[in-house]
Amino acid sequence: MGRLLSLAHVFGLMLMVYSAADLLPLVAALVYGDGTAMLFVHDFALSFCSGGVFWIFSKGYQRELKAKDGFLVVVMAWLGMAAFSTYPLMASIPGLSFTDAYFEAMSGLSTTGATILSGLDNLPPAINLWRHELNWLGGMGIIVLVVAILPVLGVGGRQMFMAETPGPIKDSKLTPRITETAKNLWMVYAGITVACILSLKLAGMNWLDAICHAFATMGLGGFSTHDASVGYFDSPAIEAILIVFMLLAGMNFATHFLALRGHSLKPYRHDIEAIPYLWLVGLSCLGIGAYLWSQGTYESFWVALRHASFNLVSIATDCGFASVDFNQWPIFAPLWMLFLSCVTACTGSTGGGIKMMRSMVLVKQSQMQMFLLTHPTAVNPLKIGKMVIPSAIVFSVLGFIFVYFMSVVILTLTLVISGLDFISSFTAIIACINNAGPGLNQVGPATNYASLNDFQTWICALAMFIGRIEIFTFLIILTPAFWRK
Repeated sequence: MGRLLSLAHVFGLMLMVYSAADLLPLVAALVYGDGTAMLFVHDFALSFCSGGVFWIFSKGYQRELKAKDGFLVVVMAWLGMAAFSTYPLMASIPGLSFTDAYFEAMSGLSTTGATILSGLDNLPPAINLWRHELNWLGGMGIIVLVVAILPVLGVGGRQMFMAETPGPIKDSKLTPRITETAKNLWMVYAGITVACILSLKLAGMNWLDAICHAFATMGLGGFSTHDASVGYFDSPAIEAILIVFMLLAGMNFATHFLALRGHSLKPYRHDIEAIPYLWLVGLSCLGIGAYLWSQGTYESFWVALRHASFNLVSIATDCGFASVDFNQWPIFAPLWMLFLSCVTACTGSTGGGIKMMRSMVLVKQSQMQMFLLTHPTAVNPLKIGKMVIPSAIVFSVLGFIFVYFMSVVILTLTLVISGLDFISSFTAIIACINNAGPGLNQVGPATNYASLNDFQTWICALAMFIGRIEIFTFLIILTPAFWRK
């Protein structure tokens, strides 16, 4: 009981901090006079007071968190904060059920961008801003935010940071103190977001659209203020700007920080993921553009390249914007895009999926196994660039990929047995577990997830959640060994 109360103390503090997220849409509600201001006042009070209750009644149990506790706090934070994010949606959208509101909130915080809402063009501006702010906060991670601004917690900031952040960034701090590392990542994240907002405004968006789409771009969340997504603007300039910033968001933010601090591009050349990431995406854009042109989907190669590039970058980086209905393309193109959503985003980015680093380790390990078949006595350590990858990491990667694909299979079959067709089921789970947004058929870019029944909606919400916290963070707390002293 003492352990749970100590976790409740941390969660209460986090929830009180999270309540500040209501202030931005509250300002927007007052500026636009859209009638939703009191909703955000109520939501602020609900979140802050609820967090205060957790904090006060568990204050005597405050202690330093152990490594295991970090996993529990992360799970509590994502599930709990998604629940507290539903109130503005339910109060402003008539007939919206808690199931659908939770799906929308989890989609926002997990940066999936899948939506059950239609009529986005007519939503109150503050509600649209709220949805996109969830994208932005979820992008870098609420846990990282809390560690950055509440170093006085004294409750295991490092444990929460390690449970929240994936990959090599865990082992390569940018500064000696973990709070400074989190602050620096957030400063870079916020700075690039401001640059994106200004660029979109100059390209022709109004301020609301520019802010919302910049939030969704940097969080790789893919929400839009329009039902037609980015296709609403039909602007090559806007699409080009979004491509650049989606690519930046799909890279390791630690690399961005080092490049900005050193005023040099060398960190990008030394980042073992960055170059393969850019090559894979660039060649795929050219290949899919040429393929669509050859299939007669578009009469001009340049038009084909434009639409292929924007939509492929969007799905490959797990953002989820769409400029056209790529569900109508020859099936190879959208399937390749969904495959890229599994493997493309870099470690330490706001994207989801297996990540580029794990993909590279898997490829190198496969090459090594083939080499050992012909040279069984050779000693050949696995290297990526100049980095030697320890066997423990290789086994960890193999274990993660196995669990990842088993999760895809089990969740897909669960949707199929619930009555959803296979293509819709498979692509919905791939899109949700990679936090990529639209799938195909019933959940394609020209439709949304509103046609799913409640059971199917919860399955997709679960896929978003475990994809965002990288599966093991959730599965580990279900094992008996985790709960043994």
